[in-house]
Amino acid sequence: MTEEMSLRVAEAYHKDVGRGIARIDTRLMQQMELVSGDIIEISGRSKTYAIVWPNVERGQENRIRIDGNLRSNAKVGIDDRVTIQKVQAKHAQRVTLAPSQPVRLVGGAHYILRIIEGRPLNKGQQIRVETVNNPLTFVVASTRPAGPVVVTKDTEIIIKEKSIEEIRAPEGVSYEDIGGLRREIQLVREMIELPMRHPELFQKLGVEPPKGVLLHGPPGTGKTMIAKAVASETDANFITISGPEIVSKYYGESEQKLREIFEEAEKDAPSIIFIDEIDSIAPKRGEVTGEMERRVVAQLLSLMDGLKSRGEVVVIAA
Repeated sequence: MTEEMSLRVAEAYHKDVGRGIARIDTRLMQQMELVSGDIIEISGRSKTYAIVWPNVERGQENRIRIDGNLRSNAKVGIDDRVTIQKVQAKHAQRVTLAPSQPVRLVGGAHYILRIIEGRPLNKGQQIRVETVNNPLTFVVASTRPAGPVVVTKDTEIIIKEKSIEEIRAPEGVSYEDIGGLRREIQLVREMIELPMRHPELFQKLGVEPPKGVLLHGPPGTGKTMIAKAVASETDANFITISGPEIVSKYYGESEQKLREIFEEAEKDAPSIIFIDEIDSIAPKRGEVTGEMERRVVAQLLSLMDGLKSRGEVVVIAA
C-alpha cells in the first residue's frame, strides 16, 4: 500500500464541479487501497479534503482533477503539485458556517444541508453554494467533532448572521464555469497565468511576458468570464473598467484616470486590468481622428510600455 502520492492538479470535469470530488487514476486508487467514496487529504500550500472517485480517462496517471473551490482551499492552481493521502473522517454532529458577506436565507440551513450532505469539511474551509440569484461563499467557522468531518442528513447546520469580513470571498469564477472555450482558455493561460505563476521561467529564457491580451467576439461569448477566471485562479487583484467611463470632457482627466488605475494595479500586484469596450477609447491608430482619442491612445501605450511589474500586471481588453 502506498500511503502518500504526489500528483499534478488538473481542472475538474463539469459534472463534478461543486460536489467536493477529486478524481484520480484507478490504478493509483488500487495502490493506495482507496475505494470510491473514501475521503482523502489534499495538501498544497494548505490542506483540504475531498471525496475520491476513479478517473478512467487515459493519460491521467499522475493527475488529480479538482474544481476551483477545492483548489482555492488547498491554495494551489492548475499544474501545481499536491500530496494526497487517505484519512478517516468522523460524522459531523454540528457545522457552523459564516457567510463571507451579509446574507439572509429563508430555510437556509436545510437548503445548504441538502447541497453539502456527504461532503468532507474542516474548520477554515470555504464552500461555494449555488443559489437562484448568485453563488454564495461560506466559511466553516467550527465543526463538532473537530475536523475533518463528513456532513450527514443528521448534521445540524448553523449559519451565523454576522459575516467574516476579513476572509476574502473568491471571485466565484473558475475555468470549469466556462463551457466550450477550452482552446481559448489554454491560450490565455499560457500568455497570462504562466508568467504570473512562474516568472522565473521567462527570466531564465530571457523572454519578456506579453504586455496584454485582446479578446474579441460578440457580446455574451465569455470574454469577461475568462478574465475573471484567470484572476481567480492566479489569486490576482482584478480591476475592471469600462472604456466609456474613462472618457471625460475635461482636458487631461481621461489620461489621469488611466494613470491612477495602473498605479493601483502595480501597488497591489499581481493584478489584472480588464478594459471592456476598449474600442471606444482606443481605436486603431490610423483611425484616430479626435485630439482626445489620440492622447488617450498615447497614454495607454505609454503606461503599458512602462510597466515595471511586467508579468505581474497584465492588461486584458475586450
